[in-house]
Amino acid sequence: MRKLQYMLVSMGAAIVLLTSAGQLNAQQDRGGRGNFDPEQMRARMMERYRETFEVKDDAEWKLLEGRITKVMDARREMGGFGRGFGGPPRRGGGSDAADQGGQQRRRFGGEPSPEADSLEKAIEAKASNDEIKAKLAKYRESQKTKQANLEKAQSELRQVLSVKQEANAVLMGLLQ
Repeated sequence: MRKLQYMLVSMGAAIVLLTSAGQLNAQQDRGGRGNFDPEQMRARMMERYRETFEVKDDAEWKLLEGRITKVMDARREMGGFGRGFGGPPRRGGGSDAADQGGQQRRRFGGEPSPEADSLEKAIEAKASNDEIKAKLAKYRESQKTKQANLEKAQSELRQVLSVKQEANAVLMGLLQ
């Protein structure tokens, strides 16, 4: 059940981000600079959390905001949806961070980990099974570490939330 909730929240976030990215690309294709500002989006999200958690005191909010940020950063480190959203890996053009017009396009979820890059390159190079197994083990170990960091950040956030705030945090996808 938790995995389903996490997947649904993640998919919702992906749709929002992909829609925003699509609008940004459309604006850039029209010659405009676009107006997507990740910091502005983060500030709006934080304001929504503050309203939902009904935090009036600035000192209390400062504590919560720091811990919410740690959870969001740890979740982003987990890598989002990996190589692509809903499709096979891209072939022929290298990685998903392909150069387009001199600018790097990032993968969804931020920059890939070195372990993910190494594993992807081994797959694309048709490396031996032993080499792929070794790189897969390193990738899984890095994911375990990132998962532990996420769980720690969530635990630290949970410690400072009221029961009602914790329930809202679960519904908003911050906690499991």
